Amino acid sequence: MPETKETILEIDLGALEHNYRYLKSRLVPATKFLAVVKAFAYGSDAVKIAQKLEGLGVDYFAVAYINEGTALRDAGIQIPILVLHPQPSNFDVLIQKALEPSLYSPKVLREFLKVAKKHDQEDYPVHIKFNTGLNRLGFWENDVDYIVEQLAGRNEIKIVSIFSHLAASEDLEEAPFTHGQINTFQKIAAEVDEKLDYSPFKHLLNTSGIINYQESQWDMVRSGIGLYGYGNERNIDEQLRPVACLKTIISQIHKIEPNETVGYNRAFTSDGYRVTATLPLGHADGIGRQYGKGSTYVTVHGKKAPIIGNVCMDMIMIDITGIDCREGDEVIIFGKNPTAEEFASTANTISYELLTSISHRVKRVFVGD
Repeated sequence: MPETKETILEIDLGALEHNYRYLKSRLVPATKFLAVVKAFAYGSDAVKIAQKLEGLGVDYFAVAYINEGTALRDAGIQIPILVLHPQPSNFDVLIQKALEPSLYSPKVLREFLKVAKKHDQEDYPVHIKFNTGLNRLGFWENDVDYIVEQLAGRNEIKIVSIFSHLAASEDLEEAPFTHGQINTFQKIAAEVDEKLDYSPFKHLLNTSGIINYQESQWDMVRSGIGLYGYGNERNIDEQLRPVACLKTIISQIHKIEPNETVGYNRAFTSDGYRVTATLPLGHADGIGRQYGKGSTYVTVHGKKAPIIGNVCMDMIMIDITGIDCREGDEVIIFGKNPTAEEFASTANTISYELLTSISHRVKRVFVGD
């Protein structure tokens, strides 16, 4: 590993490959794999992650918005890219970049048909999203007839897949609800196959679905957080490897006397002789104020050092009393110890939010390829 001299987000492409192969091992060989690389590949680097995964043989990518797909195409990514939440104002660009839209409402379907016709498209690949209980985006179960009627006698687009999204696949106490979603999707799939003269492929499972509902993997699965090292279950996390590790260094060490305060608003008061260290990152880098005032810890030479006082925009202070360290020494914010999930849990949030919050002023460094 390179020596840490500044705040960096270290991205382990070897860990990414391990996670991909682990998730693939839970599938039957014929099942396709869609890698979710939205939000800069969960806060890392979408292009580098996509290039690595394309080399490993993934079948599809998914992004949230059209500009994310455009960035991948401009970087040379060739395999299909599903845009999960496209906006009609960008449909022209979507077609120019050969991206595949999720069509999730009557309005969006009508708008895309217009744009596809304008561009003289024939059998342009689209994906139809159905709402089976998440109540976020998607056509309803009884919209199948409407969709088929809209396509009758037209050849601008072709439905290459239908899909839905599970609401609580990580929570086994919600298994009855999840099975209800699976059953609803099965009914929709049967009706679509009956009323079209061809059979689109189907996909429903997310990372936790891959883990808990393997029998419903259909033709393809989608994984986001699992690829980056988190499976929403402790026993699965033990099988995965965190891809992102946020590291920094100690800028300065202070010796604090009893009753002295540290940081803005004097949020920390020393209960005795303490030693503190100041780190060069803060809430502008994605480590929010909710992590301050002793709520969580970082590690210095493998030992826990609590964050004290208020997190500043560009600096964090930690208590290093009893830890043998020097200015310039490495500090792990999250990675293997603590993990992003452990770090995030101290502020009552989740790894997804923490990972995707890391600012782009933090330098990305790639290892393990």
